[in-house]
Amino acid sequence: MNDEERIRELRALITRYNYEYHVLDKPTIPDSEYDQLFRELEELEAKHPELYDPASPTEHVGYEVQSEFRKVTHDRPMMSLGDVFSYEELRDWAAKITDVFPETEFSVEYKIDGLAMGLIYEGGRLQLAATRGDGTVGEDVTANVKTIKSIPLAIPYEGRYDIRGEVYMPKASFERVNAERRAKGEEEFANPRNAAAGSIRQLDSRIAASRGLNAFWYHVPNDRNADNHLASLDFARTLGFRTNDTNVLCRNIDEVIARIEETAAIRHSLPYEIDGMVVKVNSYAQQQRLGFTSRIPRWAIAYKFPPEEARTKVEDIFITVGRTGKCTPNARFSPVKLAGSTISYATLHNEDYVREKDIRIGDIVFIRKAGDIIPEVVRAVKEERTGKEEPWQFPEFCPVCGSKIYRFPGESAHFCVNSDCPAKVVASIVHFASRNAMDIDGLGEKKVQAFYDQGLLTSVEDIYTLFNKREEILQLEKFGEKSYDNLVQAIEDSKRNSLEDLLNGLGIPQVGEKAAKVLAAHFRSMDALMNASIEDLSAVRDIGEVTAQGIVDFFKDEHNQHMIDRFKVMGLNMDYIDTAIGKESPFRDKTVVLTGTLETLTRPQATKLLEDQGAHVTGSVSKKTDFVIAGAEAGSKLTKARELGVTVLSEEEFRNML
Repeated sequence: MNDEERIRELRALITRYNYEYHVLDKPTIPDSEYDQLFRELEELEAKHPELYDPASPTEHVGYEVQSEFRKVTHDRPMMSLGDVFSYEELRDWAAKITDVFPETEFSVEYKIDGLAMGLIYEGGRLQLAATRGDGTVGEDVTANVKTIKSIPLAIPYEGRYDIRGEVYMPKASFERVNAERRAKGEEEFANPRNAAAGSIRQLDSRIAASRGLNAFWYHVPNDRNADNHLASLDFARTLGFRTNDTNVLCRNIDEVIARIEETAAIRHSLPYEIDGMVVKVNSYAQQQRLGFTSRIPRWAIAYKFPPEEARTKVEDIFITVGRTGKCTPNARFSPVKLAGSTISYATLHNEDYVREKDIRIGDIVFIRKAGDIIPEVVRAVKEERTGKEEPWQFPEFCPVCGSKIYRFPGESAHFCVNSDCPAKVVASIVHFASRNAMDIDGLGEKKVQAFYDQGLLTSVEDIYTLFNKREEILQLEKFGEKSYDNLVQAIEDSKRNSLEDLLNGLGIPQVGEKAAKVLAAHFRSMDALMNASIEDLSAVRDIGEVTAQGIVDFFKDEHNQHMIDRFKVMGLNMDYIDTAIGKESPFRDKTVVLTGTLETLTRPQATKLLEDQGAHVTGSVSKKTDFVIAGAEAGSKLTKARELGVTVLSEEEFRNML
């Protein structure tokens, strides 16, 4: 079997396995075997770029980096639904329909709390994924939507096929993403819907691919393959689309309400968020007769679940200290059941938040879950105060280390500036060992805290001395020899990480995962970066003056210099490991802009080829641009390149240089 035949075979196999896992939820091979096949396909496709196929399952990984999202006008408006908030309103809506059609059946479906999306297929291939926008004009987010593995990139359907649905973030993905953001000192997403929307609007599709999004499809506009809504979804499922198998057919409004009641009782046990139920007239003929108002269909309605609140007492307000030293007030409640879980704590964000809501220790408060996930205080019941409630004042000193707390001008938060504060040390170690930094499996928050409490870890450098503390570690609860051996091996493996992993783990102000990669690729070694001036740093793409100043200040600190010296002695790699294929490529370290339509390559494929050669692909032309690769119908970018004297390459010239 030659490479081309093997590529075709792998694409077919992996597409089938994706469907079984992500749509049917019935995987037929172990993850390790799937990963091996996927890596083989990636390697073969990199070897044969001429065999590029936009429907290849490797397109789910995400390669494209865009400068902006293109606006698109929907062929058919993506209308929103009317809302009702009570069974009385729901019955009134249904009565208007049964007055016209006494024998009406209703489809009842979960209202997924996500981001509305429309897909268009031509000739069996995904051509466009667009957000709803204002209903008439949305944004082209195809590159990001293609990273969702349950979405078929090709379907067995000739001609045009439109389908609409909801992209969402499962609860498990939401918790993982927020944990990663917390470890980096980044602001957490408020709820899964915001997280899904933020992920879909990332210009770098690799970020979207990392977020664990999924989708359900619930509407096929002008479908000619069925005569009713549920039959249409059944047909969509045969094409490979993931539809929700909880959809039911109800013969009257009493059955609809009974179904809503059933769902309300179990909604919090679902693996995704729903904020209501959607009720639709099932018959397409009846839908057509009922028609639309100027903004919503008459044949569908959304019943919104009432917000759940619980009444409890504020037992205490206390401070927690994060990796950056940020001091956050939190409320401790008398435990109370809310939306399927017991709530005992909630963040109060900052001093201003506590003052604005006038929350006092001893207050009776109403709480709810923001986005059905994060507990928050709605209001204090001031009319029930007895006079024993205590107004809360932000403490003057850190509750962990006793150092003075500062609130700097223009900041809403308070900070502990003691670099040796135990809370900051623990959080710093957790971040250093996190997956997006040094990726040391086995050093999660609970383990790090336990090691710190026993004096086994007092700094990030101490991670690399744990192999000398075998007996002490084995005495800890729930830590056996296998766990110890795995931890030591993960620590040893991390020494070989590339420079960007170490830079991200250090927690340098303003330097996250992306900036760490840019700095590592530019300076190539830790010593070169440590000796860089503000001017040197500011000249690097994506590094501004504020970030540059933070980097210089970080490496001027004697404690940080000592830490780096210890890392060197311990054998950590201090250099950038260059995985670019074309080390002698003419595109190496060059800034390249793609414009127009290429004949033999798609934009994502061309971008990946350039990045593999060590190039930086950007979306706008400037004096710093080295090459513009122009395809058919190139526009203003080509004009600007010529005005600035930037080298312009045809697709053929580009391929020859590769």
